Amino acid sequence: MRKRSIYAWLVALVCFLLLMIVTPAIPQSQEYHDFADHRTFLGIPNALNVISNFPFLVIGLVGLVLCHHGNYFRLSLQGELWGWTCFYVGVAAVAVGSSYYHLKPDDARLVWDRLPMTVAFTSIMAIFIIERIDERKGTVSIIPLVLAGIISIVYWRFFDDLRPYALVQFVPCIVIPLMAILLPPMYTHSTYWLWAAGSYLLAKVLEATDDVIYEWAQHIVSGHTLKHLVAAMVPVFLTFMLAKRSVEPERQSLLKTWRVSWTKFREGNSNIESYSYSYTNVQAVEPQ
Repeated sequence: MRKRSIYAWLVALVCFLLLMIVTPAIPQSQEYHDFADHRTFLGIPNALNVISNFPFLVIGLVGLVLCHHGNYFRLSLQGELWGWTCFYVGVAAVAVGSSYYHLKPDDARLVWDRLPMTVAFTSIMAIFIIERIDERKGTVSIIPLVLAGIISIVYWRFFDDLRPYALVQFVPCIVIPLMAILLPPMYTHSTYWLWAAGSYLLAKVLEATDDVIYEWAQHIVSGHTLKHLVAAMVPVFLTFMLAKRSVEPERQSLLKTWRVSWTKFREGNSNIESYSYSYTNVQAVEPQ
């Protein structure tokens, strides 16, 4: 099993190096910093793009408190606690870094906007490995994945090449929904992962249509401001999931659940047999 893990990492590294060789560098466009809404309120430049980051601070701090105060989330694995702690620290830091960037957008400040987001992305990947693949591998991967995200930011800043950062940002957006659908979950309420992924996708659409939405909204609100508010729903959905979920004694992937439900609906048969998986490494933790 350990050899297979090493081979998997080597294959991933080779694929990354090949991608870096065969694709051109992606420099940071300076047009990225030209947002639609430049209005100043109460002496705050680009006020709505700054203030709309406040929800990240709230949900990040709330998540940290619930993780560590009385184990409200009933996290039964040490790796989960570390992973979710990194995630909520990243979410809370987004509020600070993104606000700092939007006060005076440029490449130097953009580093502090992207850095906490990268910590959140990479810690989520580690959490998913813990939940869906292997506890030990996921726990061990937390630090390497977070470091990989930080290195991608440093690489962009020194070499003006966004390719590593793009991989760190978008690979989780593809892998996590697929894993959520195909792999049997350790916990209930795993559909919240899909709601979170959908929110992030909508946030990217709003970001890309910043000017268009600003015009449609009669200069009341811009797409980028809405992007912040919708993106903040990602940790909100995941927090709801943590609060509501329990250990799933019979592991069954969402895809299999949907197939069984569709078969029942199509055939009008409520006794369709479903196949499940048992998970024995995690014991349910009763609330204190």
